[in-house]
Amino acid sequence: MITLQMMQFTAVVLMLLLTVKLLFLREWRIKSRQARQARWLMAGGTALMVVHFAIQLKTGLRLQGVTQSVMLNLAMLIPASYLFARAILLLQRRGELTLADRWTGPAVWTVTMAMLAVAALTDGEPLLSNTPELRIAEKAGAVLYMLMQGYYTWRHSVSLVAMRRALHNYYDRDTDGMLRWMQYSIVGLMLLALLVPVAIFSSGPGMLIVAFAVYFFLFYLVDSFCFYLTSPAPERMQAAEQNADEVEEEASREQALIPSPRRAEEDNSVAVLSPEVMNEVEQAVEAWKARGGYCQTGLLQPLAAQDIGITRYRLTAWLHQRGLKYTEWIALLRIEEAKRIIAAHPDWSNDAVAQHCGFTDRTVLQRTFKKIEGITPQKYLENLSKVE
Repeated sequence: MITLQMMQFTAVVLMLLLTVKLLFLREWRIKSRQARQARWLMAGGTALMVVHFAIQLKTGLRLQGVTQSVMLNLAMLIPASYLFARAILLLQRRGELTLADRWTGPAVWTVTMAMLAVAALTDGEPLLSNTPELRIAEKAGAVLYMLMQGYYTWRHSVSLVAMRRALHNYYDRDTDGMLRWMQYSIVGLMLLALLVPVAIFSSGPGMLIVAFAVYFFLFYLVDSFCFYLTSPAPERMQAAEQNADEVEEEASREQALIPSPRRAEEDNSVAVLSPEVMNEVEQAVEAWKARGGYCQTGLLQPLAAQDIGITRYRLTAWLHQRGLKYTEWIALLRIEEAKRIIAAHPDWSNDAVAQHCGFTDRTVLQRTFKKIEGITPQKYLENLSKVE
């Protein structure tokens, strides 16, 4: 049978190992200053969790009663969750945090500790007594904790949308997988805020289930965070965001505005090209398509704009007015070309079709074809044969 002490010991070991992993990441592979800062914030959060579970294990506060354990949980979980949330936000915002981003967590912790102190000092009972005043303060602290995490979830979600927009307007392939861990982590942090109060105020089997879920999520969060920091993904993300900034500069020079990833949540302006400019872009794009320019592999948006003979801003605005992102547009063009090639050369392999159309390999061709057409290239060829 799994005991409370066994779970607490497991938590101490797990959090300690995750802290060590963060501390011993290969420094030379973490390129940006913001990524290094985020790493130390994440390590601070896991270290707090080590201390938290170690104190629980050593003192047996959970066995003494719910109130005694809740006080420690709130004192340690609020700053730990804040450090986790701020680490992710630091990556997303490239270090540009607002005052609310920086101080919401510390403010919630300070108010919660003040409420607990006032309740403990005014009820006329010993510090760790289970009094009505203390229970009210603890529940109020749990509500503040959930509100804090709700704020950071909102900030994370808006920033994630902006990051995806930057990627979709820069790369010629689907890059959603690059940030999928971040999406899951944002959802996990919010669920953590909802589940933790259940765990800290309960003492039955439900507490054990929630505790296992929390352990699993924290392992996933830290492990994915470490993998992301030491992968090429941050540099690719930086390139996409830098391109978005340069597009905004081009827009300013043309007396127009297109929001950058960092400002997208504050500025909902839509770039609109005049009919004359739209016609010019349309003609340039059609000439480029006739040359098969979209069939180049690794065709980043700046390269495409240069090859077409227009600015990146005009290409972005032209696509925006058509309801498309650059990644989607290139995929549509390549799939139309793939359909033409499959019909004209049914003997070609998927590898040959992929190479001709600009896909990196046949797997990408098959996945993109299925996503857009709803069927595989092989099934499309079979359908053509039936029609004939």
